[in-house]
This record gives sequence, C-alpha cells and structure tokens, in this order.
Amino acid sequence: MKETHSIAPVEKIEKAIFLIRNQKVMLDRDLATLYDVTTGALNQAVKRNPERFPLDFMFQLTAAEKENWISQIVISNRERMGLRQMPFAFTENGVAMLSSVLKSKKAVLVNIEIMRAFTRLREMIRSHEALWKKITEMENKYDSKLKIVFDTLRQMLTPPAPPALPLKPKGPIGFQP
Repeated sequence: MKETHSIAPVEKIEKAIFLIRNQKVMLDRDLATLYDVTTGALNQAVKRNPERFPLDFMFQLTAAEKENWISQIVISNRERMGLRQMPFAFTENGVAMLSSVLKSKKAVLVNIEIMRAFTRLREMIRSHEALWKKITEMENKYDSKLKIVFDTLRQMLTPPAPPALPLKPKGPIGFQP
C-alpha cells in the first residue's frame, strides 16, 4: 500500500516521543499541537472519559520530571513554558485511546501516523538488540585477538548516559531588603 501525504510530519512525531519512567510516552502539549487542539481541550476530553485512561495509559509528571523534561527541550520563548499544572504523559495505548475521545477526522489521521511512529521505534530497538546479540555470539566464537574490535563495537552501540542535573538551592521567597 502506497503512503500518500502525511498529515503529521514523521520527524515531528518522533521528536515528541520521550522516555519517562522507562516508558515511551508523548506529552499532552505535543499531542494537542499534533491534533490541532488546545492542551486544555485535550485534557478536558480525557477527564470526561476517565475509565478509558487507566494508569498504564496515562500518568501525570512529577515536578522533578517536568523540570528534567523542560531542560531537555530547546525553547526559544521561555514564557511558553508557564505551565499551570503538571503535564500528562500518554503511553502508546493512551495515544491510541485518544482518537476515541477526540472525535475529529484529523485526530484519527494523526493517530494513525503516531501509531506508525511507535511501530518504527519498536522495530529500531528490536534490530539494535539483534545486532547486540550477534556481536556477543561472534565474540564468544572468536579468540581474544579480536577483543578490541568487539569492545569498540559495544561502545558504539551503548547510548551515552544522560548528564546528571545539579540541584540548585532555592533562595527565600519574597522581597529581601
């Protein structure tokens, strides 16, 4: 089946998928942008249908997670991040459920694109794991003369650890003479 014009750019969708609490999720703000609705409207539709969104479909970020998320995103206008409440994170199942509560045709089409992006991401991870397994098998098969080659390959396949965020002490609130 031939793919025609995509309603949501694949790159935009893939950049909006984050790893939070060891789950691939999309945040309410990014989903609202893709669906062309306000974040408030998206969250209101979810609140009207709480039985469709159990904890494994959606969760609310903690203050620390929100700060970490904001620090990962390059934002040209800091005022846009004046969030009134903690963002909601939707797992793949939660995103799929959104198309049932957002009744527009665009929501259905965007949802299809998002599901394809999650599938591509899963396939990339699967192929990465297969490559890792193959290297391990080859390392066990050949002698120690090639150890440096396998060590280098393993380093190339291991993602770098995220930098630790320093905790800044907060100053006193209010006017200080």
